[in-house]
Amino acid sequence: MAQFRVPPIPSSEITPESVYLRRRQFMQAAGLLAAPALAGLASDVNARPATGGSPLEFRDAASGPAGFTTDEARTPRQDVTSYCNFYEFGSGKDDPAKYAHEMSVDPWSIAVEGEVARPGKLTMEDVLSRYDLEERVYRLRCVEAWSMVVPWVGFPLAALLKNFEPTSKARYVAFETLYRRDEMRGTRSFTSTIDWPYREGLRLDEAMHPLTLLAVGMYGKTMPNQNGAPIRLVVPWKYGFKSIKSVVRIRLTEKQPATTWQDLNAREYGFYSNVNPDVDHPRWSQKYERRLPSSLLRPNRIPTRLFNGYEDQVAGLYKGMDLKKYF
Repeated sequence: MAQFRVPPIPSSEITPESVYLRRRQFMQAAGLLAAPALAGLASDVNARPATGGSPLEFRDAASGPAGFTTDEARTPRQDVTSYCNFYEFGSGKDDPAKYAHEMSVDPWSIAVEGEVARPGKLTMEDVLSRYDLEERVYRLRCVEAWSMVVPWVGFPLAALLKNFEPTSKARYVAFETLYRRDEMRGTRSFTSTIDWPYREGLRLDEAMHPLTLLAVGMYGKTMPNQNGAPIRLVVPWKYGFKSIKSVVRIRLTEKQPATTWQDLNAREYGFYSNVNPDVDHPRWSQKYERRLPSSLLRPNRIPTRLFNGYEDQVAGLYKGMDLKKYF
């Protein structure tokens, strides 16, 4: 009787172990592996996004350039995952933690287009296999005058953009968030004034800056849905709304792109939105911020720093600019 022989598999086709492990981590964090459900761990779906997530493989960036980390106390993970702005799921700070589990994050792809020589798409498998992840501990300052310190896990946006080869016409980078009405109850609200999908943008030199991060996790684990799973932007010297969540499209452009909050109210939300204690929001001061966790009796109020404390790293981007005019 003839024996069945398995044809040899070329070594070039064998998936590296690290890629396989990252894929499994990503799937487990998205709730795609059956084991947790069989074990009865998925009964409380509202609690899962805040407490779930699988460990990620990454390197510590503490020894990297200045600004990649801080000695300031990290905000407890529970505060970061339960106090969010993600209007696709509602306007309340706790709405994202309640409802973001309704958003599916697998499969996921990011389209990169516009002024690039090699337009195309990346899946999350591509992202996790192509880019080395590292942890960056950044301050996060909301335009609403509260702040956090978050250990993100990700990779420089510049690394991704270089792979698609920006053309000589590229001056800006536009970003777009996922928009699925059936999975994002905030987009179905009659009171919403946002023209979905959510859009943001950076100047190309800002996007290419070493501090600008595409994050796939935080606190050593994959990104919770309410914080922008599976991949989000983090620009630490700008107000938090510039760090767009759940990115599905990146487009390089010659002209400054339209952005959601500037379209809604240009008097209050400028394109640059650099953290600046000397430029108040029309409805409140920006000289101080409330560092979470805080309470009525212990507000934890601290002075706000220019560029959120990253002045040494990014001030050169705006040399000669009137920061009050270009706010």
